[in-house]
Amino acid sequence: QAPAKSPAAPASVVSEIDAYAKRTGFSGTVHVELKGKRLVSRHYGLADRTFGVRVDSTTRFWVASITKLLTSTLIMQLVEAGHIDLNAPIRTYLPDYKGAGADKITVHHLLNHTSGLEQFEHIESYEAAVKKGMPEYQLPHSSAELLSLYASGPVKGTPGSHFNYNNADYIVLGAILEHVSGLSYERLLRDKLLMPLGMTSSGLMRAQAITPNLAATYMRADSTAPLMRDLPVHSENWWASGSLYSTAADLSKFARALYGGRLLTRGSMETLLKPGRDDYAYGLWVASQEIGGKQHRFAQRPGQIMGANVTLLRYLDDDLTVIILGNTNLADIDRFGFLIGRTDRKSTRLNSSHITISY
Repeated sequence: QAPAKSPAAPASVVSEIDAYAKRTGFSGTVHVELKGKRLVSRHYGLADRTFGVRVDSTTRFWVASITKLLTSTLIMQLVEAGHIDLNAPIRTYLPDYKGAGADKITVHHLLNHTSGLEQFEHIESYEAAVKKGMPEYQLPHSSAELLSLYASGPVKGTPGSHFNYNNADYIVLGAILEHVSGLSYERLLRDKLLMPLGMTSSGLMRAQAITPNLAATYMRADSTAPLMRDLPVHSENWWASGSLYSTAADLSKFARALYGGRLLTRGSMETLLKPGRDDYAYGLWVASQEIGGKQHRFAQRPGQIMGANVTLLRYLDDDLTVIILGNTNLADIDRFGFLIGRTDRKSTRLNSSHITISY
């Protein structure tokens, strides 16, 4: 379903977005919808800096951990169908799982990052990655190898007792989806979400694949360093936790369907959006932002993998969606999104006062 015919965006909205993009050197796409109507669709900078290819409406971006929200949606669809129990442990669905948490980590713990599983990555900085490499991402791995090598480790603490953001949780969830459905994660994603929603410019990243119109990604190690190409990686190794590519138009289709109640029942959406520890729900953060003296609830799914920097931000009570897809780490994408979110809901004008975020 396409958004309604676009109204003319208020000049203040566009000028504020343009100013922030110019000030930070942002390269990418900004897409804003209010009450089902496209308010802003702006493109900045270069999709490929070697050949001078500019970003436009057809540019596809690596959307990193926005993938997790699609994974959690697939899980909840199978919960609704009676095939997955949120309170069942991993072993229920993966009887051969070798990890220490097989009988005590539940699907619920995996969805909200309270499993206590050992961290997937062991690199603390970009500089360290350059010097030491990243074997979990720079060597090719099948999904089964990802599960056994990086998502079957020891458990720290009692599952459910603390929040620990970890890609391993969503690797396990991807394996559960495959075991329960009998389909590959890629096929399930395509059949249940991408194709029904008409997300024809979306799919899973593959290092050796040629994906038309896919933006290259660039990163600088610190504020004084020049941009450089991202490290060579097997992007498919992020799998169910972060390997999706998409466009702003495709992600807006997903957002309209998810928050419009077309993918999950009301009860399932309430479960998916119920914040737990550190305000993290199932695949996204749910908290509030102060706007005009009032608290406005939002659901935020950011993503960051080297130069891939993105956000899918939904204001739950305002029918406002902000999608920002970038291919460098020059701009603070979180701040950019919440700046746009300070829209006056009546006049659709941006309030440029200081941003106060509660989460």
